Amino acid sequence: MTGHADSGPYGYDIVCAAVSSVTIGTVNGIESLAGITPAVQSDDKSGGLLTASLPSVVVQEKLTIAQILLENLLLELQSIQDEYGQFIHVSTTQQSRPEEAV
Repeated sequence: MTGHADSGPYGYDIVCAAVSSVTIGTVNGIESLAGITPAVQSDDKSGGLLTASLPSVVVQEKLTIAQILLENLLLELQSIQDEYGQFIHVSTTQQSRPEEAV
């Protein structure tokens, strides 16, 4: 996730608040519900960056939980885009994993 929504003044930007809430909540959910600690990188000062990547080897059951949470994140972001499309653009990319889940 990159960029700033700029849908309102700092502290009153509801799009930014919504996107931040669902993305951070998803990362936290992956850690607590799936038992996977994602590698997280964030920088809200120079572009509103948040990236999270999963380890290359993960037990299938944990990976399934993480996948459900990530699919839910996509649905939530698309819902925000449906309402506030002028402030948010959602796109997806798929990255292949070097090893399959065990």
